[in-house]
Amino acid sequence: MRILIAEDDQVLADGLLRTLRASGAVVDHLASGSEVDAALLTNTGFDLLILDLGLPRMHGLELLKKLRSRGSALPVLILTAADSVEARVKGLDFGADDYMAKPFSLQELEARVRALTRRGMGGASSTIRHGPLVYDQAGRVATIDGKMVELSARELGLLEVLLQRAGRLVSKEQLVERLCEWGEEVSNNAIEVYIHRLRKKIERGSIHIATVRGLGYCLEKMSG
Repeated sequence: MRILIAEDDQVLADGLLRTLRASGAVVDHLASGSEVDAALLTNTGFDLLILDLGLPRMHGLELLKKLRSRGSALPVLILTAADSVEARVKGLDFGADDYMAKPFSLQELEARVRALTRRGMGGASSTIRHGPLVYDQAGRVATIDGKMVELSARELGLLEVLLQRAGRLVSKEQLVERLCEWGEEVSNNAIEVYIHRLRKKIERGSIHIATVRGLGYCLEKMSG
């Protein structure tokens, strides 16, 4: 799950970044409306936009109107200090999918983010099945034979990439790039450690992560 935060309050943005990255999302942050508009024009890989209305260099509602005029169905969650009924109605009429007034609970924001991304992924398409392993991309939950597997955010990130490319080689560089999207440096040696931990938690029966020496890893394709 990849989220773009459009927020010019750096303290609030930092809190949102920490919270959403801890839940396993890949999160980008921009502080001006014009930067966000440019990013959305060139990058269609976002699953959700968290949009503050009071942005410099392009108001949030203007940005939202431009986004919808281009035919984008990207889910948008508005954040604003304006909590009047009129303000909420205006935001929803401009094409927002949800609306939260500041101050708000980070726990509630996480729940709304999960709901919006599930809706944006279209129900069943958010779930990846690999034998007895089921992974919900929106809820960031993995189960084996119906039992939840406790995975860290980075282990979930690796599992998601391997599942999306099951049966194909995933290089260490690709895994490093994915984990570095959380804003922290990750070494090749660290990838080996995370893969080792992931194997201990999910490898059973037909589920196996193969090492292709010197190249990377492959979640072996299920037979039949």
